[in-house]
Amino acid sequence: MITLLLIGLGLCFGSFVNAFVWRLHEGRDWVKERSECLKCHHQLSALDLIPVASWLYLRGKCRYCHTPIPDSPFVELTVPVLFVVSYFAWPLALTGVGLLQFVLWLVFLVAFTALSVYDLKWYLLPDKVVFPLIGLTLVQLVVVTLWTGNVGQGALAVLSAAILTGLFLLLYVVSKGKWIGFGDVKLAIVLGALAGTPLKAMFLLFVASALGSLIALPLVIKGRAGRQTKLPFGPLLIAGTIVAVLWGQTVMDWYIGLLG
Repeated sequence: MITLLLIGLGLCFGSFVNAFVWRLHEGRDWVKERSECLKCHHQLSALDLIPVASWLYLRGKCRYCHTPIPDSPFVELTVPVLFVVSYFAWPLALTGVGLLQFVLWLVFLVAFTALSVYDLKWYLLPDKVVFPLIGLTLVQLVVVTLWTGNVGQGALAVLSAAILTGLFLLLYVVSKGKWIGFGDVKLAIVLGALAGTPLKAMFLLFVASALGSLIALPLVIKGRAGRQTKLPFGPLLIAGTIVAVLWGQTVMDWYIGLLG
């Protein structure tokens, strides 16, 4: 039952992300304005907005002008998958403070999906999403620390955020913004704090770098990318954070076990 609920919520929020990203980029009111076709500007009916199903029924085209719909159902499917995977892989008990953190984690996942889509399309992590996430991160740190009384864990999360942000800021300054964008520096505050410890922060960075290499190397080999080719780092960092939060401790325990 919980799985079905998460799938339903994920589909709705995935559809929201598609609309939100476009409206944010165009400077439109994402709260009051009705959804419309980007080509003919016809307002979409409820039947046009059913996540995934409407896209499949309409064969990826506007019902009114038959122009291909730019939004991909992949985004609508990504959010419910992340919700369900997080539910089954959540490293904390789903009671008390663990349940609160899980609910907040779902909010982070929706925002992370929006940031990833935006960065992939326009190579930018908008402050209108990053700054509220920083605020939510601070609220979570304070609430969890007060709830559990574990000041040490809260201090580790702050240290983790400081280390990751400091590292990114150094890379940004040294490269004059060529290696990493300032949006990544600001996002590091959130990602480092969510990682929870400096080791997990370094682990998420390792995962992000490994994913970047796996994507870039085939493109370089095929001649489709070079040294000047831009690769959005935000989605890779977010993917690394998801892995670190859900499986980071398990992976590190396994690795330490191998070392004896």
